[in-house]
Amino acid sequence: MKHTLSILVENQTSVLSRIVGLFSRRAFNINSLAVAETDDDKISRITITVGKDGKDEDEYFASNLEQILKQLRKLIDIIHVRCIDNHELLSRELVLIKVGCTENNRSVLISIAEATKSKISDVSDTTMTLELSGNKNKIRTLEKLLKPYGIKEMVSSGEIALHRGGKCLETNTQA
Repeated sequence: MKHTLSILVENQTSVLSRIVGLFSRRAFNINSLAVAETDDDKISRITITVGKDGKDEDEYFASNLEQILKQLRKLIDIIHVRCIDNHELLSRELVLIKVGCTENNRSVLISIAEATKSKISDVSDTTMTLELSGNKNKIRTLEKLLKPYGIKEMVSSGEIALHRGGKCLETNTQA
């Protein structure tokens, strides 16, 4: 099971290092990590995903995740920590995929971009780069469609996430 953590932190040097260190000491693999300032430049939001989609979660993993959450909440620069339930999760990733492009397949690649609502970000004599923002499934679909044309390079951002609806992380209280 995948877990998405949303963490508000004071924008200080080495905060990220201490947070990642907690996961490392517990032998947790971080699947995705995204960090950015919020509307207040003194506060950053860190989104971390751990676990695997579709995998059974063992008791060891669950108890260690709970320990990590408790330890995170004790760090001095942490403002708020929340594990967002999957049914409350609104998440997106950004992907750039550079694919081989010739005169023969250019129109097909344009059709794929239109069908997947991807943006064509760059075109050269031999390549086309598509950009897509969406959930994992949408990105995997685009990747599968482009694979036969020869993916030259691919990069994706870490997952970013918010709660659906009116629920927000608090910036004025210690979690």
